[in-house]
Amino acid sequence: MSRATAGPEIERLISLLAKLPGLGPRSARRAVLHLLKKREALMGPLAEALADAADKIRACTTCGNLDVTDPCAICAAPGRDPSVICVVETVGDLWALERASAFRGRYHVLGGTLSALDGIRPDDLNISRLMERASGAEAKEIVLALNATVDGQTTAHYLADKLTPLGVAVTSLARGVPVGGELDYLDDGTLAAAFRSRRPA
Repeated sequence: MSRATAGPEIERLISLLAKLPGLGPRSARRAVLHLLKKREALMGPLAEALADAADKIRACTTCGNLDVTDPCAICAAPGRDPSVICVVETVGDLWALERASAFRGRYHVLGGTLSALDGIRPDDLNISRLMERASGAEAKEIVLALNATVDGQTTAHYLADKLTPLGVAVTSLARGVPVGGELDYLDDGTLAAAFRSRRPA
């Protein structure tokens, strides 16, 4: 279907879908055609799910996770360790760590990273709430699980400087050789990080 033959409703749908990460105009056009073809099976339920999500899902006032309850299910779970708080950039990072089932503490979502280029300052992130939580009697360790980008590392250094005087242990995720990785295929930065993070065998 060319742009000339698509009606305004279809064009609006395409332009909205094209704003999603990973979807350009072509992919959005294919997705819209598929949705229209499967109107009863997909489009109706999708519209209903989107309306339901928009109405019910909110940010947890404790950690910043997205859920239908506040506090979220993770913050409210009695089996999780409240003394360890894992700091992540986005909710997507939180979900990735949860999929790995390797962490049983609580989380804190910053909402991004510091970036001089984009004009993102400490006040633009969820840092003041993190400082409150880290100052609490329960907090014993803050794990900085930020991405290994320039902005991620800048943010990690900034947070470490702010958190250390509070008397909590400040740690970060180890970086290096991934499980199943072959040395010959790894980039120089990953290999250097692996050497810095080495431990007894």
